[in-house]
Amino acid sequence: MAGRRDGPLMRSNALSSIRGSRIAGAIAIGVLLGCVSAFLFPHGFFNTDPPIQAHRVSKSSFKIASSQCESPERVNMLKSDIVALSGKNSELKKQVRELTEKLRLAEQGKDNAQKQFMVLGEQHKAGPFGTVKGLRTNPTVIPDESVNPRLAKTLEEVSVQKELIVALANSNVKSMLEVWFTSIKKVGIPNYLVVALDDEIENFCKSNDVPVYKRDPDEGIDSVARMGGNHAVSGLKFRILREFLQLGYSVLLSDVDIVYLQNPFDHLYRDSDVESMTDGHNNMTAYGYNDVFDEPAMGWARYAHTMRIWVYNSGFFYIRPTIPSIELLDRVA
Repeated sequence: MAGRRDGPLMRSNALSSIRGSRIAGAIAIGVLLGCVSAFLFPHGFFNTDPPIQAHRVSKSSFKIASSQCESPERVNMLKSDIVALSGKNSELKKQVRELTEKLRLAEQGKDNAQKQFMVLGEQHKAGPFGTVKGLRTNPTVIPDESVNPRLAKTLEEVSVQKELIVALANSNVKSMLEVWFTSIKKVGIPNYLVVALDDEIENFCKSNDVPVYKRDPDEGIDSVARMGGNHAVSGLKFRILREFLQLGYSVLLSDVDIVYLQNPFDHLYRDSDVESMTDGHNNMTAYGYNDVFDEPAMGWARYAHTMRIWVYNSGFFYIRPTIPSIELLDRVA
């Protein structure tokens, strides 16, 4: 009985051990297959990315190919765009410079106008009876050395209290010029200057230790300066004198046919913008008169009255650096 019972029990144990080993083997095989599959198919068995990637690669390769085909045209277009932009940039820079300069000049003019307004707008009290005298002088301009830096340096060295005698001369008036500066040296006047209109006069003044200034070339002035006589050269002074006033200097302008016996700066009143020698020989001709022109054909308006006051002698006059003075030079130049 005992032998019969042990037989079936042993068979069941053997069967269960066989089933366990089969399961373990199946698990091992499954793990092995999983590892192999993971190695061989890292993206899985049903991955849809490769076609998309292939499409992207093909599309990008198409773009590269097309861009390579279009590269020369594209480069030429870019070059032309760069040239056009460079031109526009240069034009804009030029406009910026012009606007900046206009703004600077506008601000400078505004400041000058404000300063002159403050001077002109100054209020004064009236003094006792018989002592009141109206102002006949205008405020001086603000010096602008940018007009002529070289002349500004010369005037600073020669002038006394921003005043000086100025004469224009070319080689045609050389003998008169020598008499002119000899009399000035004899009196002892230190502040005088010769504006040389040619090289000969410049060298002549330097050899005689006479302060001299030669202007920069200007065809409009040089043509008269080279060939003109005393009167023609004298007519140039109004244009040349303008720079002196712009630089803030009062000028006693003198022709070279004048001889000095005293220092004229000791006898100026300086109570007006212009002090001038006159060609008048009496009160009427010296200070002006009412000239009447008679035209009977005009009927009741036959008498035309005009005030004649322009009897100044432009060969010797003192002028202050004011706006009205500069305007006067512009009108008569």
